[in-house]
Order: sequence, then structure tokens, then C-alpha cells
Amino acid sequence: MKLERMIGILSILLQHQKVTAPYLAEKFEVSRRTINRDIEALCIAGIPLVTEPGVNGGVSIMDGYKIDRTLLSRTDMQAILAGLRSLDSVSGTSRYAQLMEKLSAGSSNLLAGDTHILIDLSSWYKASLSPKIELLHDAITCGRKVSFTYFAPKGESQRTVEPYDLIFQWSNWYLWGWCEERKDFRLFKLGRMTGLQTGEPFEKRAAPLPNLAPEQLFPYLYQVKAKIKPQYKWRLIEDYGAESFTVQPDGTLLFSAAFTDKASILGWIISFGDDAELLEPSEFRKDILEYAEKIRQIYLQP
Repeated sequence: MKLERMIGILSILLQHQKVTAPYLAEKFEVSRRTINRDIEALCIAGIPLVTEPGVNGGVSIMDGYKIDRTLLSRTDMQAILAGLRSLDSVSGTSRYAQLMEKLSAGSSNLLAGDTHILIDLSSWYKASLSPKIELLHDAITCGRKVSFTYFAPKGESQRTVEPYDLIFQWSNWYLWGWCEERKDFRLFKLGRMTGLQTGEPFEKRAAPLPNLAPEQLFPYLYQVKAKIKPQYKWRLIEDYGAESFTVQPDGTLLFSAAFTDKASILGWIISFGDDAELLEPSEFRKDILEYAEKIRQIYLQP
């Protein structure tokens, strides 16, 4: 991608006094003309680059320009490379590993990657997730609409969306885009999409950044209290933190947390089987009893 290549060029120039355009073209596997366009774009962005013709010529940052050639420290660059490694975990390609090699060219000491931080953004469904990410990324870059079947708690629907951003949040991947059906910007979970296809080009509109605050997208409506057996302490700590419960004299755990909807509460408490009791909201206790009776009736049948 152009942005990644330009960052790579700037990184090399920060570490070398002068390099040639053919050298950069070979490193980034593009034409010399493309490198010249990238250098021009960097100049427009405010980086004063100088090109000198001849045998001893090349590209360099203008003498006297006050830029710290160690702008990115070893620690900074290791963090960047850890992030680049994480993108390959979902892209289905090795393009970011190749970018790391290009960034490291001629500066193995500065860019020695920190292999002690490993980030994997993929999921159990990597085989189906990676192609979606690639298709959506291409659609965003090229400005093409996407259509897909979307499965949500309220039902199945056909959507056509102008895609703007791919977002990794809450351990899941989402698409942020303008939904033609809702006439507004919406978040779509990639795992709920099937039949994803690109469509016609669209003229990009002013796209606000999504407000990803949990209280904005998932407003808490119910305060839950439950009594849970001690063998599930690990689960409460993992999902809600150690402050979400207190240990009672009999060893049981008195849990308290906010939930967004009734279905989430019922599904969560039922997942503990007979090792948990919902105390509040008290009106939901009847729903749990009715659910248990329905399950009982199913298993009474021969």
C-alpha cells in the first residue's frame, strides 16, 4: 500500500544519509517512477527531501532540517513491528512481514523485533474471517459498496453498505459504514456476515468516527445480583474482574454487575446450571423457572 511504502521510505531516509531511487524501487518492489511520486508526496507533506543526479547522487533529507534521525526509538519501533505482526494474523497474507523486512533494511540493530510480545487478532473462524477482511479492505480502498446477508438477534436481513473502516474491538472485527437500509452509519460484526460481495462505486461522504464507548453502544439497563458457587471464581474474574464479587461466609460468591438486556442476563445465569441463583432483578426469576420447565418437558419425552 502507498502509505506503508511511504512510511518505509521515510524510515530508511532517517537512518541513511543518502539512498538512490533505484535502491528504493528494488527494496519496495515498485518502479522508479512510483518512488519518484512517493518522494514528491512526502515533500508535499512537509518533509524536505533533496534529489541529486549523477553517479554520487541520490535522495536525502535536506541538510539543516531539524528532524531527529532517532525520532523512533528502538522501543517505539519494536512496538510498531509487534503491531505489524498482528495484522498478518488476520490478513491471510505475509505482506506485513515483508514490510517489516523492508523497514529493517540496513538497520538490524534498531529494528530488531521484540518477539516477546505476540499479538494474534484472528479467531477460531480465521479461515472465513481473513477473506472478509481482505475483501472489505479492498472495497474501502477502492470506494465500492458491499452487500451481504446479516444475522442479528432481531433476525436475518439483506444489507448494502458504503464501507469506511475496519475495526477490531471487544475481541471481534467490525465494519463501520453507511447502511442504505437504515440511512445512517452502523457497525456490523464480520462474524455475522455471509454472502459478502463488492458492488458499484460510491462517492464517499463525510464519515464521523464511531463512538466505541461501551456505554454508548451497549447501555446498561439492569443491575444484576447473583449467588454463585466458589468453583466459578475464575470465570467471574476473567469476565468481570475480581471486584465484581465478594466472598460470603459460606464460601459462595455474591456477584454484582450491570447488563444491557434481559436475554443476556438469562443466558448468562442459565449457563451456570444449578451452580448459580439470580437474586436481582427478582422479576426475572420467573422467566428462569419457565425456561427450566420447558427444558424439563423436552427431556421427559421418550
